[in-house]
Amino acid sequence: MPIRSLAAVALITTGLAAQTPAPPSNEQQIAAAVSVLPSEARPGATVLGYDAAGKLVTLRKGTGDMTCLGTDPKDKNFHVACYHNSMEPFMARGRALRASGVKDPEVDSVRFREVRAGKLPMPKGPAVMYQFFGGSFDPATGEVSGAQPLYVVYIPGATPQSTGLSAKPSRNAPWIMFPGTPKAHIMFTPKM
Repeated sequence: MPIRSLAAVALITTGLAAQTPAPPSNEQQIAAAVSVLPSEARPGATVLGYDAAGKLVTLRKGTGDMTCLGTDPKDKNFHVACYHNSMEPFMARGRALRASGVKDPEVDSVRFREVRAGKLPMPKGPAVMYQFFGGSFDPATGEVSGAQPLYVVYIPGATPQSTGLSAKPSRNAPWIMFPGTPKAHIMFTPKM
């Protein structure tokens, strides 16, 4: 390749590198991850986020009842989730299965078998999860804008008969998703 072409490639590469935003700091990831929680639960939450190599790591070991998963910097869409610590074995197993190459819906099939076999513990009572999808997080203000909230309460094994909830999706009332499974949960529409 002629020297001029190499110089052009170097300029283009340098320009692209300059346009790539720096990965968020640990503090920014923590602030974004806990933003979906009620304010009183934020300081004590354990936060999982991403290191410079893109590996999921514990950014902060909390003292509270919640675990938060920060948005993956490789994803273009903002998504954070915080769930009750009693759900962590189920969530961690899903992450491990996906990391080993298991694809959805087989991830749930494996987890459900393990729950039924007594190998994977589930909450003894209801367990909440808060999520934000889409939108963006402004680290300067600590504000989320344009995100869609989603709130669920896991009740493993719950059914329409055991809860009185419909299994049909609704925008106007809570409903139960994955009824009768270890992943059964009540869906809440945020504008209720």
